[in-house]
Amino acid sequence: MKKRSNTILPPVIDDIEDWPIYRLSEDRRAFVQEIEKYTLERLMGQSPSKTRDLISKTIYKERIRIKEEPWKVDPPKEKQFWRRLSHRHVRLAMDHKPEEVDQINREHLHQIILRYAEEIVGTFRIKTFLFARRFLTFFFTRLLNTAALRSVRGLWGREHRLTEKLAVEGEVEKVRKLFKQGTVVVVPTHFSNLDSILIGYAMDTYMGLPSFSYGAGLNLYNTGYTAYFMNRLGAYRVDRRKKNGIYLETLKAMSMLSIKRGINSLFFPGGTRSRSGKLEDKLKLGLLGTTVEAQRTIFQEGRDEKVFIVPLVLGYHFVLEAEFLIEQHLRQIGKEQYLKTKDNSYSPFRVLQFAWKVFSKGNNITLSFGQPMDVLGNPVDEEGNSYDQHGRKVDVSEYFLNAKGEVNEDLQREAEYTSLLGDRIVDRYHKDNIVLTSHLVAFAAFRLLEHQNPQLDLYGILRLPAEEFVFPKAALGDVINQLRSRLLVMERLEEVKLSPDIHEAVDFILQDGIKHLGNFHVSNPLYYDKKERIVSASFKVLYFYHNRLDNYELERYIDWKNIGEEALLLEEELYNQEGRF
Repeated sequence: MKKRSNTILPPVIDDIEDWPIYRLSEDRRAFVQEIEKYTLERLMGQSPSKTRDLISKTIYKERIRIKEEPWKVDPPKEKQFWRRLSHRHVRLAMDHKPEEVDQINREHLHQIILRYAEEIVGTFRIKTFLFARRFLTFFFTRLLNTAALRSVRGLWGREHRLTEKLAVEGEVEKVRKLFKQGTVVVVPTHFSNLDSILIGYAMDTYMGLPSFSYGAGLNLYNTGYTAYFMNRLGAYRVDRRKKNGIYLETLKAMSMLSIKRGINSLFFPGGTRSRSGKLEDKLKLGLLGTTVEAQRTIFQEGRDEKVFIVPLVLGYHFVLEAEFLIEQHLRQIGKEQYLKTKDNSYSPFRVLQFAWKVFSKGNNITLSFGQPMDVLGNPVDEEGNSYDQHGRKVDVSEYFLNAKGEVNEDLQREAEYTSLLGDRIVDRYHKDNIVLTSHLVAFAAFRLLEHQNPQLDLYGILRLPAEEFVFPKAALGDVINQLRSRLLVMERLEEVKLSPDIHEAVDFILQDGIKHLGNFHVSNPLYYDKKERIVSASFKVLYFYHNRLDNYELERYIDWKNIGEEALLLEEELYNQEGRF
């Protein structure tokens, strides 16, 4: 596994005014007009009746959204805009001749697309960025050193560095060099609302990369202080309430055109935080498809710049929103009548508490940059050259040629390329995932729980009284040891990456994993009780952390017949003492 040193790397582009995101912001008005024109022509390419139906459905959905789910951040006079447009559109078929309908459809589409584009496209202000950089460095550093007040040098000494807590690993140097060869699109896994802050901070401060264009939920703009920074740090706004075709086409046009302009981008292809705690195994292909489309349009213009895709896997010992997320997942897949859990993860206090726990309890956060690839999923070298699965150099532009040898638009072909790219990203997620002790211990514990309750399905296990179940230390250690043996083989085969702690003794892995799992949640998934027994206060949260390794088929390598004698004796003792286990 490639690692980087603790030294902070120099900037790839020294002058912020030369950053692509800054140049785009300075040309914002022209960019909005470009989005409007591109989206309009694409949607007007269908029949007038389909265009009219699309506008009608959009107006209908938007009026319902305004009535049922209004936000403070919504544009001014939102209700009036859609009401007036609705009245004009209803009269369209009655008051105009068929030959006039096409022109009026175009005008209505123009108004809607322009409104959406103005909402989506953000700005980038250098002064705001520099302030945010200083603030985050101060915040994280002071938080870290405050957590280490017991050290000899005290609060304001330099006893710890953030590089000791944020582990940026993988293809760091290759990613930096690819900035000189084309446009870089980073596609991370998504587990927490803290992801965007950490990724942006790590890529800027540690890797020396210029700021990326990235999507931020419009809901984050509902509060003044977050809206102020989001509006000035290059984020584009994504309103998940809007699911109509015109909005989605405008959003995709913005992404494609910005990538074509050479704007380095970051988006979560899973679409939202992983509710189950698993690594993403199915991606939403909408924005991902814009990378393929952007590459094709670059070739159509006679340019040879390439678009590079960089998978990024984030690793936390614990996740701020774990309990809320797993509740949502279980309700979705099981249709069970779970009590609705409020997501408090947006609270500044909760984020501060989470960060405090990360730094004060010796937790590391890993950012694993995976093998960069082109838009077809082929691996690339530091010079941006693409190679197929047999190691042969390939020319990506040839994949976009028609029978006449010309680069052409073929939406069906590009959809297939996007699907292939999604599969390759998922594959890299699993290979570049760094297994932490907490992941391994949680997986072993939940599998032991399942083994002890073979008559119960998942929901039956989750309804067990967690506080009454004791995980025998010897049995848990044996399971961990067997799983680790398989993981070590997988590491040699480059099928997964392991943190250095996984190479330690089993007792250390067990202690370290429980320590990290049990130091944040109110209902701890694993901890030592007053009798020094390993117990759980929430099987649901334990299940969430177990899921991080769920797609590796590790359970096939557990030999339950070889669980230690000490574990069996302890199980018998507990059964005799308490009449249960």
